[in-house]
Amino acid sequence: MEIGELLGSGRSADVYAIDGDRVLRRYRFAIDVTREAAVMAYVADHGFPVPDVYPGEGGSTDLVMRRLSGPTMLRALIDGEIAPEEVGRVLARLLQRLHAIPAQDSRDPRDRVLHLDLHPDNVMLTPRGPVVIDWCNTQEGPPGLDCAMSALIIAQVAADEASESAEVARAVLVALLGELGAAMDFGDGLEQAKERRGANPTLSAREVGVLDAAVGLIRTARIAS
Repeated sequence: MEIGELLGSGRSADVYAIDGDRVLRRYRFAIDVTREAAVMAYVADHGFPVPDVYPGEGGSTDLVMRRLSGPTMLRALIDGEIAPEEVGRVLARLLQRLHAIPAQDSRDPRDRVLHLDLHPDNVMLTPRGPVVIDWCNTQEGPPGLDCAMSALIIAQVAADEASESAEVARAVLVALLGELGAAMDFGDGLEQAKERRGANPTLSAREVGVLDAAVGLIRTARIAS
């Protein structure tokens, strides 16, 4: 397979063009993408918006997917093409839509498919609507953990007083929590999310350092809403 230009880079993977219709997502560390591809196919079968995947066309650390057109929601937010409040509402609706899909393997009827990294940079705004990318963290479990994780990722930016994006992130967070409604009753999901984020080796010391403040911000925002 001939790989073309580098289209984008994240914390753990790079995305390359293959042709006009396909891209290759290549991880920088040893990871078997079989599970990720299977979950994407599963939620797609339930009508959830993800890129089409082509199993078996890449190596063990490669995921071949249909190429999407359009910016990430983060890019659109930065460029002023979408309001922070709409970003929060769209994220909440995507979470609610995902959590309507039953778990594939878990025997606990309360469990659902979780993304566990659903934030504005992992949503592409395509002509057919928002499409969720980057499923490497996916698991099955309680929906509250997924909602808490999304809220915490955004709250980390909102709680960073040195960030130029803090005010915008706070507006996104308030809208997210407001749209989630009863789903923002995370149970112990918020503490679990904090533990997972703190153990994430791709986070900087600064990002880890604002976790307590981010949790406090979420709790304050929940009470206010």
